[in-house]
Amino acid sequence: MKAFLLLVMTIFSVSAHAVTLEELQLRFSQVPVLRADFSQQRTISGMAQPLNSSGNLLIAQQQGLWWQQEKPFSLTLLLTEKRMVQIMAGQEPQVVTAENNPQMFQFNSLLSALFHADRKVLEENFSLNFTDLGNGAWKLILTPKVSPLNRLFRSITLNGETFLNNIDIDDMQGDATHIRFFNQKTTPATLTDAEKRHFAS
Repeated sequence: MKAFLLLVMTIFSVSAHAVTLEELQLRFSQVPVLRADFSQQRTISGMAQPLNSSGNLLIAQQQGLWWQQEKPFSLTLLLTEKRMVQIMAGQEPQVVTAENNPQMFQFNSLLSALFHADRKVLEENFSLNFTDLGNGAWKLILTPKVSPLNRLFRSITLNGETFLNNIDIDDMQGDATHIRFFNQKTTPATLTDAEKRHFAS
C-alpha cells in the first residue's frame, strides 16, 4: 500500500492570485497528459544511508498512471481504473484488482482523488491543511484520519507552484520519503504510440 501511495504524482496549474484547493482541482482536470522525471530519497530508521531511486512518470487522465523507476533497478508500476500492476525485471507481474484484493484496490480511488485534488474524497480520508504561500506557491498537508492510512502514515505533504514539485511522506515507523519532480511537460496533449502501449500491456 505504501508503494502505491508514493505515486501521488499530481500536476497543478496556479496563477499569481491566491491559490485555492478548488482551483487546483479545476485546473488539473484540464490537463490531459503530464510527463515528468522524479528522484526519490527514502530515509529508513536504523539505516545509515538513505535509499535513492529515480525515473520518469506519465499521468494520462483517460488511461491512468505509468511510473517507471530506472535506478537503482528497473521497476514499473501501472495504475488504471481496473487494475494495479507491478513489474520487476525477471519476475512475473503482480496484478491487483477489486476481485483479488479489495482492500488494496480501494487505494485506486484514493490515488485518483489525489491526482485530481478531489477535495470531497480527500476529506473522507484525511484532515486537510491547505496553504497559499504567495507568488503562486502552495502547500497541502494530508493527515490520515481513517484506517489503514492512520496506521501507516503520520502525514503526506505536497508542495508546488506551477507544478507539483515535492512530496514528503512521514510514516508511523519513523521512516521518511522525499520525492522531487522536475522536467514536467504537458505537451503533446495526446499519448504517443509508445505511451499507448504502456497502458495496453
